[in-house]
Amino acid sequence: MKYVFIINPIAGNDDKQKIFSRIKSTFRLIDDEMIIEETKKPGDAMRISREYASKYGDKCVIVSCGGDGTVHEIANGLASTDTPLMILPLGTGNDFAKKVYGTNKINVENVIKAFGLYSGKIKYDIMPIDLIDYNGEKCINVMSYGLDTLVETIGRKIAAKMPSLGHNAYNIAVVPVLMKPLHYNIAYELNCVNKDTGEEFCVSEENKDYALMAICNASWYGGGFCPAPNSVLDDGLLDACIVDGMSLISALPLIGKYSNGTLNENTSSFCTNYYIKSGTIKSVDGTALLGNCDGENFDYSQVDFFVDHKALKLCVIK
Repeated sequence: MKYVFIINPIAGNDDKQKIFSRIKSTFRLIDDEMIIEETKKPGDAMRISREYASKYGDKCVIVSCGGDGTVHEIANGLASTDTPLMILPLGTGNDFAKKVYGTNKINVENVIKAFGLYSGKIKYDIMPIDLIDYNGEKCINVMSYGLDTLVETIGRKIAAKMPSLGHNAYNIAVVPVLMKPLHYNIAYELNCVNKDTGEEFCVSEENKDYALMAICNASWYGGGFCPAPNSVLDDGLLDACIVDGMSLISALPLIGKYSNGTLNENTSSFCTNYYIKSGTIKSVDGTALLGNCDGENFDYSQVDFFVDHKALKLCVIK
């Protein structure tokens, strides 16, 4: 078996050199092959994973060694192939990995040991999981609009100017966003399912006043927010969380709930939740609508999306 380690050299973990030195030593003692591919620019991880999947199929495992951006690219490269993805959470946020490994405080050393990458006794199960297809691209974690996307945009600019801040740049970015009215406008049509009865129904809005909207395949995003704590990666459904437009005074008590996964329609009158199969999201006036997918911004005026059921094979700890 070939294990292709796709490494983002600028991802967050400072111990990468020590980690890979130890993994290399292990591969010298076993028959499996370790291949290291380092990314140099956006799109490299998608291209590299797609090339290896095309050539080796299920005789190859792509190991993501970075954060959510690297996982996003590799998921796009491996969608609908026989090649599985293994995630070593070496980024700053590692939000999708929090869902995969069942904790918001991931110890990457424990993940590596659990997969047997230090001992040479490599072991894992393969779990087919869903993806979100949006305008032909793939999202593995969360697609969002509104307040959080603006925080992401400003945070990136701050981080670019002051790299030493790391993820704290996004905490700083919250301040200017909250200082403005938390009222944005969006139009959508969502094809929903009642989980209890299986009944399908449609909800739509032509001019929704909202603060944020998260369409979730997994649970965590934004480095510490959890709009869908009970999401299931292979159920063919997405968890939607829509928060109404509100004042700053109303928003402040909800931040903690949104972070710990307790903000929902049962705990706040500002929140509405749906389970959805597909839908359309668009700007009210036809201009570009700023959105975010797996930590990457986009600005489509309209997004058509659906659940791409069990489109990706994922390595999970036995």
